[in-house]
Amino acid sequence: MIENQSIKSRFGIIGNSSALNYAIQVAIQVAATDMTVLITGESGTGKESFSKIIHQLSPRKHNNFIAINCGAIPEGTIDSELFGHEKGSFTGASDARKGYFEETNGGSIFLDEIGEMPLGTQARLLRVLENGEFIRVGSSKVQKTNVRVIAATNVDLMKAVEKGKFRQDLYFRLNTVPIFIPPLRERGNDILLLFRKFASDLAEKNFAKPINLEEDAKKLLLKFRFPGNIRQLKNIASQISVLEVDNKDISAEVLMKYLPQNQMNTLPMVLGESREEGLSERESILFKAMFDVKKDIAELKKLVLSILQGETSGKTIIQQNKHLFNSVEDDFFTPTNSYPASSFNNVSNTNNTNTNTNAQPASLFLNPAQNEKEENEEFEYAKVEDISHSVMEEDTFSLEKQEKEMIMRALKKNSNKRKYAAHDLGISERTLYRKIKQYGLEE
Repeated sequence: MIENQSIKSRFGIIGNSSALNYAIQVAIQVAATDMTVLITGESGTGKESFSKIIHQLSPRKHNNFIAINCGAIPEGTIDSELFGHEKGSFTGASDARKGYFEETNGGSIFLDEIGEMPLGTQARLLRVLENGEFIRVGSSKVQKTNVRVIAATNVDLMKAVEKGKFRQDLYFRLNTVPIFIPPLRERGNDILLLFRKFASDLAEKNFAKPINLEEDAKKLLLKFRFPGNIRQLKNIASQISVLEVDNKDISAEVLMKYLPQNQMNTLPMVLGESREEGLSERESILFKAMFDVKKDIAELKKLVLSILQGETSGKTIIQQNKHLFNSVEDDFFTPTNSYPASSFNNVSNTNNTNTNTNAQPASLFLNPAQNEKEENEEFEYAKVEDISHSVMEEDTFSLEKQEKEMIMRALKKNSNKRKYAAHDLGISERTLYRKIKQYGLEE
């Protein structure tokens, strides 16, 4: 078995994060086969490097390898580029030309940004993957090719399939072996290793002393989101190396000047989702669930307090556990006062023109007045010990469970009308449909 470290040295990959090591191991194992590989990850994570690993470790390594950016080829010429054309097949086709699939026969072709490929070209590509056959533009002759396809994308192809922008059959044909390249912000101390490497290379090239990050600067760098990933980190290291000529020991204050403030990582990022338009749909549901649970706990504490105050022994318990009840009023909070309203901009819309009389304002937070009677009846005869135990269990809730419960509540509230349930949840109807299938809530 080829060691990860030797592969990193050979292909210039720096880092020791577990997700990166796993991706390399998968690439090593699949290289010896002829399986189609789909590499996913954000822009700038180094997907092309993994395509080279797969080709160079495969039996095809002595044959051609070509990397194509599908998004950089105009839609009108991409078929000609990939599959070739005959003389006179279109204006300007003065000679017959071989396409990339013909030129790389016996080798490997890397199709980057596969999600940008036009639907017509996708159908042609599917035929190549299924039968190894293609037809030149302007020809009726079927030709054969033996090419290993490695594809890559920085978009969610399943969402593209749902929107009709990508063929489902092609997606499953490409996704024989998936490899996910983690974003830089999830690679921990790899950020510092890469920064040091970039700074050292630049200093060596310019015959200068490399810059060095102080401890506070290192901590600050690790908090940065890096939406541009490795490319952005290299740019930052280059800027500092060139502009901080007289100061080679970089403090957090100096580093701050080179980091865009709107890209600091202040909240956890859900894998594969973007925070460019506020919270993602999944995050919106989970944050609401967290607020609901905290409110439930606050209400339970108030209820326990009221029960204990009515008993002689209860007053003793209150005195012995004063710290649990001192902040009861503070715990009972309104979510909109505790979190910026703009974060839930997908939940409510003042311009909404929905005329359904059953649709309620887009809020899924518990209504204390509405549920007070029901909760009091539920817990009135419960033992104090059982209530305390329930509070502790709620405090360690499962995010998945809370998300499922929120969806169930929204569906019940809107009589299983998914359109209005999705509106209440602040997500798209398509996403709600997917979540319903995921949690088995179709019935």
